[in-house]
Amino acid sequence: MSIDVERQVLVKRARAEVAAYMFDPRNDAAWTTGVVESRPLTEGRLRPGSRVERTTKFLGRQFSYVYSVVAADDDRFVDIRVDKPFPMQVRYELEDAADGTLARIRARGDAGRFFNLAAPLLGMMVGRSIGADLAALRARLESSGSPDRPSR
Repeated sequence: MSIDVERQVLVKRARAEVAAYMFDPRNDAAWTTGVVESRPLTEGRLRPGSRVERTTKFLGRQFSYVYSVVAADDDRFVDIRVDKPFPMQVRYELEDAADGTLARIRARGDAGRFFNLAAPLLGMMVGRSIGADLAALRARLESSGSPDRPSR
């Protein structure tokens, strides 16, 4: 059974600033639900072919996986392919808005045989998780001063 979930939030910051933070995988653990650690395997800005290793907690288990960037457009969007815990395409997209930037995440995938019975529940969980991620992103970027940045 397939999953297709999209959530968005208005962030009261310029698109370039939101992109610099959201599209930097070294920040993933600070705003992405379940991510314990994120380590770029490719130097530089996310672009097609970039790979990132994440360690995450999901359904009570901790595991690592690698995601690949399949498309990107500067500070507008990044498309990611994830194979674990099941194959998904995730798009982080930013759009200029009157009061800042509209940040959107869309996750599409096939829950596969293992998760098939739980797909409706899984879809709700993914939606809740994405909503929490975007709320954390907004809170981090709208808090006084700049968000904490990883050391380079």
